[in-house]
Amino acid sequence: MEFIEPKIDEYVLAHSEDEPLVLKELTRETWLKAINPRMLAGHLQGRTLSMLCRMIQPKVVLEIGTFTGYSAICLAEGLAENGKLITIDINEELENFAKKYFVKAGLENAIEQRIGDATKIIPEINEELDLVFIDADKANYANYYDMVLPMLKTGGYIIADNVLWSGKILEDYEKCDVDTKALIDFNKKVQEDDSVQNVLFPIRDGIQLIRKK
Repeated sequence: MEFIEPKIDEYVLAHSEDEPLVLKELTRETWLKAINPRMLAGHLQGRTLSMLCRMIQPKVVLEIGTFTGYSAICLAEGLAENGKLITIDINEELENFAKKYFVKAGLENAIEQRIGDATKIIPEINEELDLVFIDADKANYANYYDMVLPMLKTGGYIIADNVLWSGKILEDYEKCDVDTKALIDFNKKVQEDDSVQNVLFPIRDGIQLIRKK
């Protein structure tokens, strides 16, 4: 589902910062070689993540869901001096793909890749987090939220992707598939959580921006 009329979308992209050449190259190779290339963050969302990260200036970022590394590069652009981004993905086949582009972007020393089940890796992280980006299996969004919120510093942020799920979140809950139900439940959970502030942006497939009070 397109949330913005195509010509307006084109205008928005034409009047937003261009993506770096390394990300254009990454995008081309992702579409050529990766399964489900639509999972890629893309130009507008990537520039949004970069801008938000530059505003927050985080020292430690946790990304849940690396895919081919596009969003990790965008987030790492805004790290504080000597900051780092830890990115987790269960697909070991894409590890070297993403790593190649981290090196091309000059960010190999700022980005730490971890491969495996995020629900098992997250408890092993003994650092206070400034920012968390959730873009992995939808069924675990609520679990990831519960796991990272105590690790997040006061005033820290969680950004959750795909929370509009191509508009499926508006369908009859009882008729929805497992992933759609999980996202509906996640959005409701965040909205009802008094420990955070939140705003949902209709950027691409929906971005939920959450601030811990």
